[in-house]
Amino acid sequence: MASLPRPFPHLLSARKGTTFRSAIPTQIVSNEEFAPFCQTAAQARAEQLATAIVKRTAARRGLTRRDFLKTTGGMAAALLAMNSVFGKFFDIGEVELFETAAFAEQQGAPYFIFDVQTHYVGSHFDPAGAEDNRKGAVSKQGLLSLRRWIRESGLNPKLTGDRGTIDDLSWENFVKEVFLDSETTIGLISTPPGPYPQEAVVPPNEMAHIRDEINRLAQSQRMLAHGLATPQLGVADLDFMAMQAETLKVDAWKCYTGSCPKGFDRGWWMDDEKIAYPMLEQARKLNVKRVCVHKGLPLGPVPDYNHPKDLIKAARDFPDIDFLVYHSGLKSTSTVDAVFAKTGEIPWTTEFCRMKQAQPGIKNIYMELGSTFAQLVTTHPAVCAHLLGQIIDAFGADHVLWGTDSIWYGSPQWQIEAFRRFQIPDRLIEQHRYQPLTRQVKEQIFGLNAARVFAVDAKAKRNELQKDVLGQLRMSYLEEGPEPSRRVYGWVAG
Repeated sequence: MASLPRPFPHLLSARKGTTFRSAIPTQIVSNEEFAPFCQTAAQARAEQLATAIVKRTAARRGLTRRDFLKTTGGMAAALLAMNSVFGKFFDIGEVELFETAAFAEQQGAPYFIFDVQTHYVGSHFDPAGAEDNRKGAVSKQGLLSLRRWIRESGLNPKLTGDRGTIDDLSWENFVKEVFLDSETTIGLISTPPGPYPQEAVVPPNEMAHIRDEINRLAQSQRMLAHGLATPQLGVADLDFMAMQAETLKVDAWKCYTGSCPKGFDRGWWMDDEKIAYPMLEQARKLNVKRVCVHKGLPLGPVPDYNHPKDLIKAARDFPDIDFLVYHSGLKSTSTVDAVFAKTGEIPWTTEFCRMKQAQPGIKNIYMELGSTFAQLVTTHPAVCAHLLGQIIDAFGADHVLWGTDSIWYGSPQWQIEAFRRFQIPDRLIEQHRYQPLTRQVKEQIFGLNAARVFAVDAKAKRNELQKDVLGQLRMSYLEEGPEPSRRVYGWVAG
């Protein structure tokens, strides 16, 4: 985007993109859907401590700071620093600073990771091509060369005769950050809204194009794509939904109940029988029965329309439609710690959990973690533990979905590693009867739940991906020496 995002154009101090000094970001990054706030005092302490640990350990290992951060020791340093500042929330030992084998052993077997909220950053983000000369960057011309190599090697017969252009490959950095620099198996491409669905940051036709290009390159299904539903537009929306389903073959719908289209001064509710139900009937008719709803992180002129309370009735009235609650309905991170300390509640999320517990028969609502986990785990890990405990208790471990909002946050890998190592402390489990974050629970959240919702055979997909083009490229990339950017592409305050 060439200008400040619409949700907070007044934040003249906001800047887009930065490279963090730590393996884990120590400043809130906006996903284009909320205003970022400044680094907290605790984040600053974690950053300072991580920097000191990196400097000291790198010297002992005879490495430069830059080279050390490429190793697993960089992630270990960040997690150890966070444990020191926030308390022990991450399962990490000091030996992992020095021994890659110890880090790998503690990681355990790879997870099947299905990220149901990824975002593409357009080529206009870096119009001068400044990133092309950065070590480790994958330039447009570089990926074109990669595509030529794949074509000439015969790895992908579908590329025979291909003469791709730079315009075709404006998503090359997305591929690097998501599929080479992280363990992500499958991703779902999404977009922030626009004045009309055709004018979204990434409109539906482009989301579908990105999906198809990546799958064509990989020679397997690595991406799915959202369509956009805007029911306030009435018949025009129903017609547009039909086009998206029939021509673009979208995999799910993305809805923004708080962000109203041009010409409207307020949002809408998912349980509004006049506005929303015709859209839901159309989703049913088109057999695209996954509705992903932005809830929490208020957008639009009337924030309350972002509250998830409307999903209870809608889910009850449409039991054959799966409702995916993006951001787990979290109202805000900026004040969540103070509110929780005073009330014991996480604004909007706790209330929604109670509503669900009063309706145990509802089985078609799923809680998604995009931005919510990334923000809470780096600012208030204790609140993060409570949020995970509450949504698992209310909805079930089989109804929580992994999402990262990357690549606004850069590579999803730091979030993957943070969640893999994150634990709800025993004292909270005993006091609140939360379910521990066992390996089985994390397997469900990381990918098995989403695989079930999107009808993906996770076992077959694991075997397939070892042989597909992206899998082979990642193996070569890791063997030759990865060059993670540690870069974020969203907005930060400062």
